Amino acid sequence: MSIKHNTEEYDNPVLYDKENNRYTDDIPFLQKWASKAEGPILDIACGTGRATIPLAKSSHKIVGIDSHEGMLNEAKKKASKMKLPIKWIQQDCTKLELNIKTDFAFSVGNSFQHFLKNEDQDGLFSSVNRHLFQNGIFIFNTRFPSAEELLQPETEEHWYTYIDIDTQHKVDVSTIAKYDALNQLQYYTTIRKYKDETNHIVNEVSTNITLRYVYPKEMERMLANHGFEVIQIYQDWQENLITNDSYSMIFVCKKVSESCK
Repeated sequence: MSIKHNTEEYDNPVLYDKENNRYTDDIPFLQKWASKAEGPILDIACGTGRATIPLAKSSHKIVGIDSHEGMLNEAKKKASKMKLPIKWIQQDCTKLELNIKTDFAFSVGNSFQHFLKNEDQDGLFSSVNRHLFQNGIFIFNTRFPSAEELLQPETEEHWYTYIDIDTQHKVDVSTIAKYDALNQLQYYTTIRKYKDETNHIVNEVSTNITLRYVYPKEMERMLANHGFEVIQIYQDWQENLITNDSYSMIFVCKKVSESCK
């Protein structure tokens, strides 16, 4: 499946914000690195600007890039209401041509997992490398491919419940996962059950998404091939180091040479 046809989870940007805007754990970490940067910062696969906007509010000059027109349009609306001077660019992140050089770029929200093929991953890292100054920093995160994460039962499992901010009604979110070990792809179906004030289901919507998993040593070799040195790998945004029990991998990388691709 191409990344361009893997967007069901993002075709409703307002719903995306309802379910994801409460997540801010990565913002202080990004703010720390942004404070060391000069010139424009690149938020790659920025979505609706969940991380872009807080950094802009802290007076950082920042550019948000994404391939999804609907997500970018929502980001533009929010930034415009706040009168934030963010530059938004719609481009394929595997083939970036920005006419910008920076010493800090990041991609958060596990966006890396949407680059499903080897050539997609190579294109991303090559694109980022081209737009970084020597010794520039690139930070990104992706889920850790633990046995618990990959070998989930292929049955519907409750994930979490939240209250819709508009209706004040409960939404139960569950998933069905199937792992393709040969291609390192996890196929997810997300099921949202919307309930009324009496707790009865009044609507049910399913969406599909495919995510790529990469192992730590595999990632280190890939980054090295694209001119990056891994400075550190954390398991969370509080800078705890990765372990066998980690859920996430946060890579802090430095450009040390040009990409081989």
